[in-house]
Amino acid sequence: MSATESETEVDEAAETSEHSRDRTPRQTDGVPDELPPSAKLVYKVLEYEEPLTQAGIVAESRLCPRTVRYALGKLEDRELVTSRACLEDARKSRYRISETE
Repeated sequence: MSATESETEVDEAAETSEHSRDRTPRQTDGVPDELPPSAKLVYKVLEYEEPLTQAGIVAESRLCPRTVRYALGKLEDRELVTSRACLEDARKSRYRISETE
C-alpha cells in the first residue's frame, strides 16, 4: 500500500507544479498573455505607428472606438501605454508605448 500512496503523492505534486507554472503571467513580444485580444492589437498598432490618438488607433486597428477605449484603459492600468495631450487639439490625447528602464 505504501508504494501506491507514494506514487499518488508524486502524481499530485507533479500536477500542483504544472498548475503553478500555468498561473505565472507569460509575455509574448512584451505584451502579457492575460490581456484581452483587443489590448494586444492596440499595443501592436502602437508599436508600429506611435504616437496615435484614439481616432488614429481606431483607423489603424479597425476596432470600434469603445473597444479601443477599453483596450487603452487595460494597457494604461498595467503601465504599458502612456498618454499626453495632443498639441494640435488639447481635447485629444496621443498614446505611445511606455519606455521600459
